[in-house]
Amino acid sequence: MATQERPIGFWLKLVDQLVDDQFGASFEEHGVTRRQWQMMNLLVEGPATQKQLSDGLRPFFPAVEAGTSEELIEELRESGWVALEDGQYQLTDLGSRSLENLRGAVDRIRQLMTEDIAEEEYTALLAVLQRMARNLGWDGDVASGPRVDT
Repeated sequence: MATQERPIGFWLKLVDQLVDDQFGASFEEHGVTRRQWQMMNLLVEGPATQKQLSDGLRPFFPAVEAGTSEELIEELRESGWVALEDGQYQLTDLGSRSLENLRGAVDRIRQLMTEDIAEEEYTALLAVLQRMARNLGWDGDVASGPRVDT
């Protein structure tokens, strides 16, 4: 099958897997998972309970993995990147510095991913994907779709 004849589902799944692979390898070098990085990004907005973190990450976790968010936040706590106070998790100073270091890696991956793609093309791609999602039943509710940058 010629490249241009492959359906959109092929390209969406392929790009999604490649993005996961790139972020996974980069974050592994820093000792965190992509989901832990997403948790840390949520905590930049302020302290959050376990439920708030789980709810914020729900779009990223398949149903079978939903319980793993507690394990992931506990690993961050054990590493000193996150603290638990009065039932709420918050970034520590070490966690904030670590997150800043991770942002450099994320920026490099984003730059690689959009190399040779004009800003107008990228903007148009996002608009088309959003319309496709709406056509397939997505209601545009931020809570029902990914919020954390990737």
